[in-house]
Amino acid sequence: MTSVLLIVAIVAVVVLVIAATQRTGQARRQTQLEDARAEAQRWYERLGGQVMNLSSEDPAARQALADASERYNAAGGQLQQANTVRQYELARESALEGLAYVRAARTAMGIDPGPDLPQLAGSQGTGQLTQEREVTVQGHAYKAGPRPGADTPYYYPGGRVQGRPVPAGWYSTPVWKTALGAGAGVLGGMLIFDALFSPGFGDFGGDVGDVGDAGDFGDFGGDFGGDFDF
Repeated sequence: MTSVLLIVAIVAVVVLVIAATQRTGQARRQTQLEDARAEAQRWYERLGGQVMNLSSEDPAARQALADASERYNAAGGQLQQANTVRQYELARESALEGLAYVRAARTAMGIDPGPDLPQLAGSQGTGQLTQEREVTVQGHAYKAGPRPGADTPYYYPGGRVQGRPVPAGWYSTPVWKTALGAGAGVLGGMLIFDALFSPGFGDFGGDVGDVGDAGDFGDFGGDFGGDFDF
């Protein structure tokens, strides 16, 4: 009889331990979810304040603000549907992308861009342009550089397009949007990226093979980070 009572007591203790562990895990997950929600909401509200209060007639600034507004709407939609930590993280990333466009717009307007932002997950290892460059691909001229201008009104905060790192900077056309399409758009976008960033094209020098080898460059340098300064 004593042994039976002992076994029952042991089982009861094990059940209590398991129940307590489950409650602790659930509480931890709930805390993580609430923290992720608050973090995403904080950046979303900050972006909203900037979008609502900034305006400009400068083409580059106006375009950057339009892109910031688009990311604000995207982040809002993501927040409404989010119910996991990962989904809230994606909403946070959208809000941060919007704020990167806001900083670009403020720079184009000649005002203080504000405090630095956390590193965008999508732009890690992509670097940023430090010199102006111009290339011709399939009969069309493309420009890119570190500063906004009449010929480079489109800002990109840096990211990967079709697996390739595209540095932050100002561009003559939003070629990354074209490259996210299909068919000829992808090929055309990749050729432009090769021409702008690969030393085997144009007058960038280097010993990386001829134009015909460009498609084999992969990440044209991989996750090297830092600035593009060819």
